[in-house]
Amino acid sequence: MRTVSGLVRDAFAWHRPLMWFAAFAAAVTGVAVVGLLVDDRMLVGAPIWAKPCKFAFSFGLYAVTWAWMHSLQRRHVRLGWHLGTFAAIACAFEVAVVFLQTVRGHRSHFNVATPFDTAMWTIMGSSIVVLWVVNLAGTILLMLEKHAERPALLALRLGAFITIGGMTIAFLMTWGTDEQRANRPMKIIGSHSVGVPDGGPGMAVTGWSTTGGDLRVPHFIGVHGLQLMPLFVVALGFLAVGVPRLRDELVRVRLVWTFGGLCAGLLVLTAWQALRRQPFTSPDLLTIGAFGVLVAGTMVAATCALRAGKRMPVRSPVPEEALV
Repeated sequence: MRTVSGLVRDAFAWHRPLMWFAAFAAAVTGVAVVGLLVDDRMLVGAPIWAKPCKFAFSFGLYAVTWAWMHSLQRRHVRLGWHLGTFAAIACAFEVAVVFLQTVRGHRSHFNVATPFDTAMWTIMGSSIVVLWVVNLAGTILLMLEKHAERPALLALRLGAFITIGGMTIAFLMTWGTDEQRANRPMKIIGSHSVGVPDGGPGMAVTGWSTTGGDLRVPHFIGVHGLQLMPLFVVALGFLAVGVPRLRDELVRVRLVWTFGGLCAGLLVLTAWQALRRQPFTSPDLLTIGAFGVLVAGTMVAATCALRAGKRMPVRSPVPEEALV
């Protein structure tokens, strides 16, 4: 049986810089959890340590996922390694700035109140651009891979594209609002809320606005597509043990396309909802109708995928006389 230390060594062999960043992110997450327990300060309507906790955990998960994906590469391995290293550096800057600004008691995102705050926000913005470019390049490398089984490879590709979509949503948050432009000198440029100021009433845990649109919803759905798609393939593998039809590779490929379409559809739907200044928790009839169409389309596609599969042959029982 493998030991924990052995598993950790194997994981670090995937991509050492990304895994070292993941270890750093885990440490920041631990410190932030302690901060949530002992520090009752609030910042922009949320516990001050909530943002570094969520950011460090999310970026750490992203790094581990990309490190694992790098271990599967068979083509352009060196280029993939360099891309992963750039990603690790960009992630490290991002998490470090969020942590530093939290320690200072200042906002990290959109903050240009002082020259130092502006410098920190510039570093964060530059890191996100680097990460977006690296993610796009890594996705292109995935398109060139051929060695893995089709459902798994398709899931990785779709997950990477969905993640690019989720990361792109972040750029929409950097646009200054009319109210911010009207106040000179500007201290905050950008907002994740749409139609209402950041820091208002929000959902528990996530903090997503309950009074206006919130671009963090599609951003969250998108950036975690990188984990959702491979997990879906793993789930299909487990289900195939008891559902013979899922053993057909073509069925699994079509179901992966279907699930990828659902994730992409949810990303677009929630982005559209947020840009219409509508809270995620209070969809109007138009949003509900669009969601219904998405769910119905997914169910139809899944049903067609299952019906199109080959029936697995069932072995005939062996006659008793043949056993004698």
